[in-house]
Amino acid sequence: MSLILTPLSTQKFTLKNRLALPPMATAKAKADGAMSDEILSYYDEKTQDQNLGLVIVEHSFISEEGRANKNQLSASKDHHVEGLRALSDLLRRNGAFSCLQINHAGMYARPNDASVVPFGVSNHPEKEVRVMTEKDIKKVISDFSAAARRAKEAGFDAVEIHSAHGYLLNQFFSPLTNKRTDHYGGSLENRRRIHREVLRAVREAVGESYPVFLRLGASDYQEGGTTILDSVETAKILEAEGLDLLDVSGGFAGYTNPHENTQGYFRDLTGELKKQIHIPVLLTGGITDLHAAEKILVNEESDLIGIGRAIYKDSEFLRRELEHFRRG
Repeated sequence: MSLILTPLSTQKFTLKNRLALPPMATAKAKADGAMSDEILSYYDEKTQDQNLGLVIVEHSFISEEGRANKNQLSASKDHHVEGLRALSDLLRRNGAFSCLQINHAGMYARPNDASVVPFGVSNHPEKEVRVMTEKDIKKVISDFSAAARRAKEAGFDAVEIHSAHGYLLNQFFSPLTNKRTDHYGGSLENRRRIHREVLRAVREAVGESYPVFLRLGASDYQEGGTTILDSVETAKILEAEGLDLLDVSGGFAGYTNPHENTQGYFRDLTGELKKQIHIPVLLTGGITDLHAAEKILVNEESDLIGIGRAIYKDSEFLRRELEHFRRG
């Protein structure tokens, strides 16, 4: 059997195949971030053919001040759990292992209250921000923990912490935005400190047996930014802290990916990370050919293949590709 259709099993979870729908914002939630019929219909349409092993639901804000945009999904309030449960139930019926991604947008936040100035890790030359105090950082860690608890209560099979694409945790990780002089800035150890603290708080909230994933911006692709060497060292630390899966992305806000026209354009990152850690690695980025995806798995450049934009644009894409793939 081809690798792409082979189950992946760890001590904590099993996926029926190596195909994943990565998190992509739909902006279809209600004004307060609550679940909507539009979101449920969207995910039903994308998963009803039961071909996806893993579905990571779009980034959901952990607090109003961390909201990235209007109509973003929320994991910030207990009364949102019931709506989130409707989505996890739907995904389970459609044969997918479900994961909810939780996020704080940091300086890119756009709360409904326009008078609220977004948090910043440090002062920024182009954005008005409130530089975070240690009290603010502790509040964010607590908010991540509470949101993870809600994901579990809502019936999701796993939760994913978002630290990519220029959002808050990525802002701490990247020296492009982290100019702090306290123990949350400067050295790589300090810049990833909040990641360890968030992971520990989330783990305490959900228990040892519940899968916790993290999406990491593994290279900024900009001079002076994070590199794959930073991410390899950090991934080892997070694995030791109990992380269960590493979902790899790259680039910072406004970046240009140098390999964007290739199949699996972050495979240079995932390939190096797979050599260094033992937890599963998920690759997303430009996959439109399952034969190319199979080759990536065979070459041990990733354990899982995320297909985002192709499925977003065409709900029949994966069904047709699998038919073509099975014919050889």
